[in-house]
Amino acid sequence: MFTHQTKLRVRYSETDQMGVLYHGNYAQYYEVGRVEAIRSLGTSYKQMEEEYGVMMPVMSLNMRFVRPVPYDEQLTIHTSLRALPDRYITFHIEIFNEQSKLVNGGSVRLCFLEAQSRKRCRAPEHLLSLLRPYFPEESTL
Repeated sequence: MFTHQTKLRVRYSETDQMGVLYHGNYAQYYEVGRVEAIRSLGTSYKQMEEEYGVMMPVMSLNMRFVRPVPYDEQLTIHTSLRALPDRYITFHIEIFNEQSKLVNGGSVRLCFLEAQSRKRCRAPEHLLSLLRPYFPEESTL
C-alpha cells in the first residue's frame, strides 16, 4: 500500500458564514492530497500529460463529513492507494485536524485517458514502475 501525508492550513476565504471550512472546498483538498502524493513518487500530473500523453479525469468522488474545521486550523491530509492501478486509480483520503481527529474521509476514482484520442487506456508504465515497490504482492501477478 502506498501512503503519503501533506499539511494544509484552512484559509479565511475557504470558510462559510459559520466560520468553518465550506463543504465544497473539500474536493480541492482531495486534489492537493492526490497531486502531492504523485509528486512524492518523483513524477507529476504535468509530466504524465506532457511526457507520457496520459490524462486522469475524475470519475467519482465520495466523501463523508465527520466534524467541522474552523479557520486557521492546520490539517493533515492522508492519501493512500490500496491497490496498484490498472485502467483506474482510486485514492483514499482521510483528513485530520490538529488534535489528530478525523474530520473528513472518502475516495476519488480517476481513469487514464490517452491525451490525443481521449480514449481510456491502462496506467502508464512510468507510474506503475514507481508504485510497484509499494505493492510487492501484486507485482508478481
